[in-house]
Amino acid sequence: MKAFPSTEPIYGNNVIGVKQSTGMELRDYFAGQVIEGLLAEGGWGGDLSYFEDVAEGAYRMADAMMKSREK
Repeated sequence: MKAFPSTEPIYGNNVIGVKQSTGMELRDYFAGQVIEGLLAEGGWGGDLSYFEDVAEGAYRMADAMMKSREK
């Protein structure tokens, strides 16, 4: 499932067309929101392994959110 799909009109040289964007994966959007929330709460480590753990955790939460949507 996509987040933010859109069609946008294009006007130029008397030609009207449509620019389409498929958006981003909803799972990626959810994971980004989880990370944003963690950072807002001061959840900021320092080494690479910390960031990898945060990213993996964010995607686990995003997966849970996707599963919850199916109910």
